[in-house]
Amino acid sequence: MVDDIRPPIFEDQNKKEEIQNQPHEGQSSERDAFSNHSQDGFVVVPEHVSMPHARNPFGWLSHLTKKQKLIISLASVAVLLGGGGGAYAFVFNKPAPEPPKTQAVQATPTPTPPPKPTTEASRLTGVQISPELNKRPVTSVQIENSPEARPQAGLKDAGVVFEAISEGGITRFNASFLETQPDYIGPIRSVRPYYAVLSAPFDPVFVHAGGSADGLAKINSLGLKDMDHGANGAAFQRASDRYAPHNLYSSTAALDKASQKRGYTTSDVKSFTRKTEKKGQTPTASSINMAISSALYNTSYTFDAASNTYKRNLAGQPHTDHRSGVQISPTVLVAMSVPYSRNGIYSVYQVVGSGSVTIFQDGQVTKGTWTKASEKEQIVFTDAAGQIIGLNPGQTWITLLKNDSQVTYTP
Repeated sequence: MVDDIRPPIFEDQNKKEEIQNQPHEGQSSERDAFSNHSQDGFVVVPEHVSMPHARNPFGWLSHLTKKQKLIISLASVAVLLGGGGGAYAFVFNKPAPEPPKTQAVQATPTPTPPPKPTTEASRLTGVQISPELNKRPVTSVQIENSPEARPQAGLKDAGVVFEAISEGGITRFNASFLETQPDYIGPIRSVRPYYAVLSAPFDPVFVHAGGSADGLAKINSLGLKDMDHGANGAAFQRASDRYAPHNLYSSTAALDKASQKRGYTTSDVKSFTRKTEKKGQTPTASSINMAISSALYNTSYTFDAASNTYKRNLAGQPHTDHRSGVQISPTVLVAMSVPYSRNGIYSVYQVVGSGSVTIFQDGQVTKGTWTKASEKEQIVFTDAAGQIIGLNPGQTWITLLKNDSQVTYTP
């Protein structure tokens, strides 16, 4: 190799000088050859010709200090190690092994719990209300319907209303309240046994002013939360614009206060089956008539598509609220045919059992069967196929009739 060419060693120094001073044989031709080859872009170095540093690519190392040489050596090792994979691939025609991949471990995010619902279905009406309102006890109030009692207060706010004949063809209402809290309710009158049985599934505070012997006994046997006027006079007031017995009233606040004193703070409600309302259908029953007893007590309804409710008329006139003048407008109408008889002057309804029913909602009419398995069980409505009929959320008005012929309707 060119790097190992060294000048000849002479033992005789005089001979060395003599030779150095004499030109070598063929020296001029060799230099010419050197010159010619350099013009072609490469150089041929004769064996006996020594080269300067330009001819020795590593000659410059001799001028470095030991420390500099050490640094260069370490750098060279690092370069060789880094390029080892490429050399392996070049020699063996195989891909260089990849360094092991480090997979980032992603932390599992803590699931965010869904927000608690701000509303829930009312246990009485099925409409969406705050959970706090749903904890209130149901309050069922006996409300009079003689001509002297009209217009009544609070009926428009009731969640469920039962309408039936008390005696002598005169109808009376049992109105139940939960989320709505009217400040004026009445006139309040006495109880009959079937009103107590009809409202019993709501486990209500039962508000009344006396009652028939059977009615009072039924409240006790059912274990209802009794709120009789006689024992709770402070919760009632007499109106000055009417005469007794058509002037006894109360309010939600007064009844709540009396209920809390007696420990009546909640109700174990058995609800009606509810469904989602279906607006916009072509009505099959827009005008409805119920011949309950006589012209003074017969009712009629007109379907209002905009509100999906039924505007109530009593004795041929709009049935309105005493203070606001707003017309009563139930969302659901139920006409139950119930076996009927009389005990002296009092009506007797066989409300435990079953019978035919006609239901009006969404402008539609559905015929089916009502069933009440026991006094404390809720009424269940089923269609001709035996499927449960759900009721729209909102005020449900249930009228007891003697037979199906007492209800008629037109599209």
